Amino acid sequence: MPLWTLFMMLAGLPLSFISPDYLHNWGRLWAKGGLLLAGAQLNVHGLENIPRDQPVILMPNHASGFDILAMLAGTPIQFRWLAKTELFRIPIFGLTMLRAGYIPIDRSDRRKALISMKEAAQRISHGTSVTIFPEGTRTPDGTLLPFKKGGFMLALQSGAKLVPVAIKGSFEVMSKNSLRLRSGRIDVTFFPPVDVAGKTAHDVPHLMEQVSTPIAAQLATPGAA
Repeated sequence: MPLWTLFMMLAGLPLSFISPDYLHNWGRLWAKGGLLLAGAQLNVHGLENIPRDQPVILMPNHASGFDILAMLAGTPIQFRWLAKTELFRIPIFGLTMLRAGYIPIDRSDRRKALISMKEAAQRISHGTSVTIFPEGTRTPDGTLLPFKKGGFMLALQSGAKLVPVAIKGSFEVMSKNSLRLRSGRIDVTFFPPVDVAGKTAHDVPHLMEQVSTPIAAQLATPGAA
């Protein structure tokens, strides 16, 4: 996997000089290849719930590094990741992220974080769909962690609908505290979008519940999706 990732990053960088969209599509190829190498079978459900005529904020749960591969391989629309600034400082990897148009969020202090979120909201308002993990980090035990408010405030600023996404099975393929890969099935399920029109900061707890409820229910369902 590391060699596959390095090769795809180096080979894909020239595509960014044509368009970030090309590099994103190259990233989808990387993700599909990575899943194949890991022996992970991807199954996608609910694609009809993704609006195609407007930017959205995709909100998946985060149980494994393989969530990134599952989202890239399974999401048919162009989107950009919101990621912490530290990742953009990693040699080659960070450059690839920048060239792909991914959006850094500086969480080192509140002022910088607010500036980052304002810039992200402007990108979304101009038509860019984004993906953000509302838990903020990977779960250590496979259970859904409490959501952070940042992504929901971003939705209020940009007016973009929230699309809940349940990723099931990635924790079994590779958990947070292990480098061991196991073959298995990963199910990605997109749920109907949550509209934020007319909502304010006071409505954030309700919005968080509207996003977390279908995800939690899907994760609790025995067997495959």
